[in-house]
Amino acid sequence: MKKRIYICHTYYHAYIACLKELNLPKSGGGAVRGQASLMLSRLSNDFGTLRERALSSGLFEEVIPYDEKPESYFPGLARFHKDRGNIVLNMLARIKYTRMMGKLQAPFVPVDLREYEDIYVFCDSDPIGYYLNTHKIYYHALEDGLDCIRYYDTARYDNRGHFGLKARMAAANLIFIQNGYAKYCLDMEVNDISVLEYPCPKYIEKPRKELTQSLGKEEKMTLVSVFIDNLKELEEKLAFGEGHEHKVLVLSEPLCDLETRERIFRDIIAEYGVVEGRRAQILIKPHPRDALDYKSLFPEHIVLDGKFPMEILNFVKNLVFDRVVTVFTVPAAISFAKEKVFLGEDFMDKYEAPEIHRQNEQIY
Repeated sequence: MKKRIYICHTYYHAYIACLKELNLPKSGGGAVRGQASLMLSRLSNDFGTLRERALSSGLFEEVIPYDEKPESYFPGLARFHKDRGNIVLNMLARIKYTRMMGKLQAPFVPVDLREYEDIYVFCDSDPIGYYLNTHKIYYHALEDGLDCIRYYDTARYDNRGHFGLKARMAAANLIFIQNGYAKYCLDMEVNDISVLEYPCPKYIEKPRKELTQSLGKEEKMTLVSVFIDNLKELEEKLAFGEGHEHKVLVLSEPLCDLETRERIFRDIIAEYGVVEGRRAQILIKPHPRDALDYKSLFPEHIVLDGKFPMEILNFVKNLVFDRVVTVFTVPAAISFAKEKVFLGEDFMDKYEAPEIHRQNEQIY
């Protein structure tokens, strides 16, 4: 029996998986570091050379690519989303959809997950969640991003209307609901239960900051080596223009269409790129799934590699920004900035219809 496996869909997921391993002892009678497998889903991310670096870190016994398939890969599934006019018929269709979605995933799961004592799944709303519940495999769910349920409760939004009924059906494994409501989900790790409006009996609080508090110099360097392909190049970019009195970091996100996205980040730089009356040096950290070509469109600014979680910058020596600016990325875990600006929904009202990004206000 293998010890544990982490099923990741983003760089942030892989980062948390590494932190969990680094918080285990190197030896002893219980769970020890390096006995885990890391499975990287290519559903929404290109992980580049992360697999090779994660393997060489010694944190994982194996790192497994996972060719997870979206619903659109299976043309026969779309018909189950047709509104049949009443909840009974719609739920019958959803029951069939749940079973079919889970069964169709089976050929693409690269390992026998029943061989693992513990399975940790980030973002079980993706097809892997349907697979696990259809095949009656127990697992632990983990919050997709830092406090993400606080800002967008996908389980309730995706199942708005008769949520109580749907939750009971999910508990009976008739349909699937993510984030702690599925029958075969043992528990759901969240950063801070106190900020969540709606309770779920499977929520367990595991603050993310506790995962970094005990890291020593060696552990921090291991993290950096896993996620930074060329540390020297990054340090040169961060050190460039040392004559600048102020530095501002802008974290991009895959918002709206590309044209609107460019306008969003030009506006952010114009408004927040001045510190104490002086134009600051601007560094842009693209989101891993952001396809906008910042290097071409913003040649006057420094554009960092997008393929690492921004939390890794906490471990780069002597790195300090005057300000970091985000739209929806929660900046609570950032320790390398004097000021953290979270723009949120009110800011986005200027660029798209408010109902698009105010999902929680529509939950009932």
